[in-house]
Amino acid sequence: MTRRSIHLVAVLLCSSAIVLAASKGLPLQRVPISAQQRANPIDTNDDNRRAGRKLFLQECAPCHGREALGNRRVPPLATPMVRQAKPGALFWVLRNGSLCHGMPSFAHLPEDMRWQIIVFLKSL
Repeated sequence: MTRRSIHLVAVLLCSSAIVLAASKGLPLQRVPISAQQRANPIDTNDDNRRAGRKLFLQECAPCHGREALGNRRVPPLATPMVRQAKPGALFWVLRNGSLCHGMPSFAHLPEDMRWQIIVFLKSL
C-alpha cells in the first residue's frame, strides 16, 4: 500500500466516524420542534428552584454530579447550552431519555417534578 492510499484510507475512516457521531447527535439536538415549543407551565420562582434542586440531587446527581459538572462519561449540565435550551426541549429529554448516551427516561416522575428540575437546571 502506498503512502497516498494509506492517507486516503485514514481520511475516509475519520470522515465516517464524524458522520456516525453527528447522526447520533446530542439529545438536545434531536428534540422535535413541536416539543421545543412547549412552555414551562410552572412558575420559575425560588420555591420551584429549591424543589428542583432537591429532585436533581436525588435523580440526576448520581450520574451528573452534585454540582452538575459531569465526568468523563456523563456531560455537564451546568453549561450555557443547557441554560439557553428551550424548556420544552429539556422536558422532552427528561421524559424520553437517550439510550445511545446512556441516559434513562424520567417519565416515572410526575410532570410538575420534571418541570421543577428544569427550573433548577436553567438556574445553574
